[in-house]
Amino acid sequence: MNGPDNIIKDTYSSIASPSEGLFKDNGSRFIARAYPVETEEEIKEVIASLKKEYHDARHHCYAWRLGCGGERFRANDDGEPSGSAGRQILGQIDSRGLSDILIVVIRYFGGIKLGIPGLIRAYRTSAADALDKAATTEKTASKRFRLTFGYMSMNGVMKMAKDLGLAPEGQDFGMECTMEVNVRLSLEKEFLKRAADIEGCTASEP
Repeated sequence: MNGPDNIIKDTYSSIASPSEGLFKDNGSRFIARAYPVETEEEIKEVIASLKKEYHDARHHCYAWRLGCGGERFRANDDGEPSGSAGRQILGQIDSRGLSDILIVVIRYFGGIKLGIPGLIRAYRTSAADALDKAATTEKTASKRFRLTFGYMSMNGVMKMAKDLGLAPEGQDFGMECTMEVNVRLSLEKEFLKRAADIEGCTASEP
């Protein structure tokens, strides 16, 4: 038995730091850059920066996946034949079970067309090379809560935080006390139950 079916999975794999891969074919160069990312805004900034850095390149194809369950993703061919670039990059991300990651493959055209099979191989191989050189890291998905409570409830709140391994942030202890905590998803139900059991304590999302 592996335990109850309702255990929430809140850990997932990403890359620890940026990495780079390279593939060459018939004069064309495919430079793959992989980045750990957490938001779509961050992704837009990285892509814009790379387009500026490699402004003379023919294509800037990319794929990304975000979130604990990898529920948000996108693949972009940037003018290459449909399915020959972005989907191949995303396939490499998915084959390794990664999320919170962006891979951009910058292509410098060498003058000889590679055909669809050649492009598929180039984008897949360059993305794989970047991932081969990246160190993976395990991340924990969490949700942020604000606790509001009376001063007399302080001991109960601090005991709960210690028991659940929470690190209080933004603490304000006046007549009414507040603090914020990041609660890993697998502990959310227990956290809310224990917070409700503390007299005068409420937990809400900021």
